[in-house]
Amino acid sequence: MTREEYGNIYQTGRERTIRFLLSRGAAPGLAADIAQSAWLRGWERLSQLRDPQMILTWINSIALNQFRRVIRVERLHQELQRSAQGNTSLDLAAIDVARILGACRPLDRMLLEAQMKGVTAKEMARAHGLTETAVRIRFLRARRSARKALETRARKLGKEFVAKQLAA
Repeated sequence: MTREEYGNIYQTGRERTIRFLLSRGAAPGLAADIAQSAWLRGWERLSQLRDPQMILTWINSIALNQFRRVIRVERLHQELQRSAQGNTSLDLAAIDVARILGACRPLDRMLLEAQMKGVTAKEMARAHGLTETAVRIRFLRARRSARKALETRARKLGKEFVAKQLAA
């Protein structure tokens, strides 16, 4: 493949690579940078391309790998920042889970806790003499019940807040 051919393919394929990265969750500015880098890497390693018809797919796979690398590095950086700050920060996810489970009926709480611990429907069915389908339906109903309880509580708190604002 000549330099001109690659340039023409780049002109038409760059936007598609950016859209591909955006569909995978990349931020717009980051997607453009990664796409540019992937096309450059593709040019540098053009000899590794087996089928010239697959160039866009090949470049997109390079871009996806670079995006994954960025995510890994970012995650590591965040973990390092957290560890540098010490263990004084709150685990907000744990607080949210505790609040959700607190709003549930005991049976629903047991089901949701089991599901969070990784117990599968198959294991639960075997342990309780039920079918997998029955357990899946119970999991679904427990999640719906928890959602409804939280929505009801949120509406109630919202009404109380508005009433206090009007009274003040």
